[in-house]
Order: sequence, then structure tokens, then C-alpha cells
Amino acid sequence: MLRFTAKRLVLSIPILFIASVLVFVAVKSSTDPSAVRAPGIRAEDILRMRREMGLDRSNTSQYFTWLGHFLTGDLGSSLKTNLPIWPDLRTAIWNTLQLGAFAFVIYITLGIGVGMISAYKQYSWFDTLTTSTSFLGLSLPPAFFGLILQLVFVLSWQDHFGETPFFTSRMNSPGIDGFGRDRLMHMILPAAAIAVQQVAVYSRYMRSSMLEVLNSDFLRTARAKGISERRVLIRHALRNALIPVTTFAAIDIGTIMGGLVITEQIFEWPGMGKYFLDAFRNGDYFQVLPWMMIVVLAVIVLNLIADILYGVLDPRIRLD
Repeated sequence: MLRFTAKRLVLSIPILFIASVLVFVAVKSSTDPSAVRAPGIRAEDILRMRREMGLDRSNTSQYFTWLGHFLTGDLGSSLKTNLPIWPDLRTAIWNTLQLGAFAFVIYITLGIGVGMISAYKQYSWFDTLTTSTSFLGLSLPPAFFGLILQLVFVLSWQDHFGETPFFTSRMNSPGIDGFGRDRLMHMILPAAAIAVQQVAVYSRYMRSSMLEVLNSDFLRTARAKGISERRVLIRHALRNALIPVTTFAAIDIGTIMGGLVITEQIFEWPGMGKYFLDAFRNGDYFQVLPWMMIVVLAVIVLNLIADILYGVLDPRIRLD
């Protein structure tokens, strides 16, 4: 297992390097920091600003300078506020991780549970109901569902009952800070908006994977040996069925780092999605660049974790 893990780690290094080059080229080719920072000034002032920011050097020199600063944790300062980037970016990451982890626990638990039961009770009323409901969930965009949740559980609730425990915006009520009951109540509606599609996706993945495993020869052999049905399902079937789901989950968690852009905008959640949109609107090159690199880094690292989990779930993969 150690050799398998080391091999995957070594293969990830060139992928990270190539990804950093692509991120730098993409951001560099789409943004001109000097033009954004001082529109309408004289040409000589723009040249001076480009020299101060190192934009007059070759792209290769700019890339390695930026990469060196990034690897040492120096993310620079914002063009708009001239404040260090890392404190705001760190806060955005933490806020997104809170909401993303809360939503992930909800939809991964429901998705795997529903998919597993649907496969085991194939063609039952439960399977028919969940299959039909999953198609409905897949057709609901998070933006639309988030607005519906606000209308039903906040505005309509207030009209009928006078007070609602749910919220349409922010992370906490005014005057309250920290992670507690108030924060959890603020997270319920945005987490539900995120989870509605993902529960449907994971349940479909899990049902399909579980059906394939349930019809395999090694489960028939396990039953023939007299192993209990519960142990067959949990110890053998579930473990193998989780392999394709693990692939999707790793990519899914990585994209959470990019921010739940639509949901965060609707619920005014100050996470990575809102951070990116604000930086993009301002044309802040120095904010967008580390944001993109952190997102790409998260996706690559989580895919590496998924590769390692493959070897844990199925020892045959470690022989490749």
C-alpha cells in the first residue's frame, strides 16, 4: 500500500506543475492589472505601474516569480484595497468549507442510503418512488430551488405563522457570531439548495453501482458459504459499490473549494464563490490568480486521495 501511495504522489507532481502553468496563462491572458488599477491616466504612468508590478518582464519570468511567492505563502496584495490577499481568502475558504461540508454530509448520507436500498429492493414501490423523485431533483437548478426555499420557508412561513426559524441571507443574525445554533439555522436553506440535485446524483450512481455488484459471482459465493445477508451487503457489496462513487465524490469535494457560486450569491454567503465574483468584477488579477490555483490544487489533491481510497476499497487495484 505504501508503494502504491508513493507512486500516486510522484505522478501528481507534474500534474500540479502543468496545472499551475495553465492557471497562470489563463488569468494572465484575460486580465490587465495596470489598466484596471488606473484607468484614464497617462501612458508613461501606465508603463511605470507595469514596471512596478513586474508586468514588463517576460511571461516566463513572471510565472516563476509568482510561483515562488505562492509556494512560500506570499499571495501579495489586492489591487483595489491594497490589503493582503490571504486573510480575506482564508476567511472565504473557511466559510465555503463550513457550508460545503454541511451540505456534503446531508447529500452523501441520503444519496448512498437511498441508492443502496433502491438497488436491494429493485422494482419495489420504494425504488419506483425514489427513481421518479431523483429525476425531479436533477431537473431543479440550485438557483431556482434556493429561491423557492426562501419564498416557502421564510416569506410564506412568516405570513402564516408570524415568525420563521430560517433565514434568506448572511451567516449569522446581527449581533451574533461564532458557530452555533444560529449559524446552523442560517445554513439549512443554502445546504438544502445544494443538496437537492446531489442527492439525486449520488442515489443514481449508488443504485447503478450496487445493482452491478449484487449480480456478481463473488456475492453468490459469499451467500453459498452461509454468510449473513447483512454482512454480504455491508462488508462485500457496499465496499465494492463505493469505488465509482468515490471517484465522483472526490471531484465533487474539490469543486466545493471553487465556491458554491450561485448558492452563495442567492443567500449572500461570503465564501469562495462570492470572493471570486467580486474579484472578477473588479478585475483584480492578484486575487483571481491564487483563488484559481487553490481550487485546482484542491481538485488534484482530492483526486489523489480518491486514487488511494481505490487501493483501500479494492486491493486488486494496488497490483496495477
